[in-house]
Amino acid sequence: AADGYGRMAGKPAATLLHLGPGLANGLANLHNARRASSPIVNIVGDHAASHSRYEAPLTSDIQGFARPVSQWIHSSASALTVGADAARAVQASMEAPGQVATLILPADTAWGQADTVAAPLPLPSRAPVSGATIANIAALVQRGVKTAFLLRGDA
Repeated sequence: AADGYGRMAGKPAATLLHLGPGLANGLANLHNARRASSPIVNIVGDHAASHSRYEAPLTSDIQGFARPVSQWIHSSASALTVGADAARAVQASMEAPGQVATLILPADTAWGQADTVAAPLPLPSRAPVSGATIANIAALVQRGVKTAFLLRGDA
């Protein structure tokens, strides 16, 4: 559903996933989203940082799971940075032509005190197609070269 929303809405979809196994359950669909350049922000909960040494049930390498399907991965270090980290994830998901951003939130980042709300970051602007590229395409079409146009986004 997130892949379809990201493709149709032109803005990031969001997923909320439980630990590494929750992310693992979505890997096939996130693979498709990455291939389609769908803007998605994955928020993956993790055990509290202080619990990592205990190898608790469901402990896994979340970054390792996320790497093949995400162009941007970050783990928040404290409650104080969660808002800014989330804003960066949204911004990263909108990098042209669209990408999957995964934000990992250890449980203690939800328990901690935060005193500010992060402002949204500016969305990246898309580079315009150069005049030379348009002229080259027009020349091919005018010469009668068999042509197919694959258009995306706002085309």
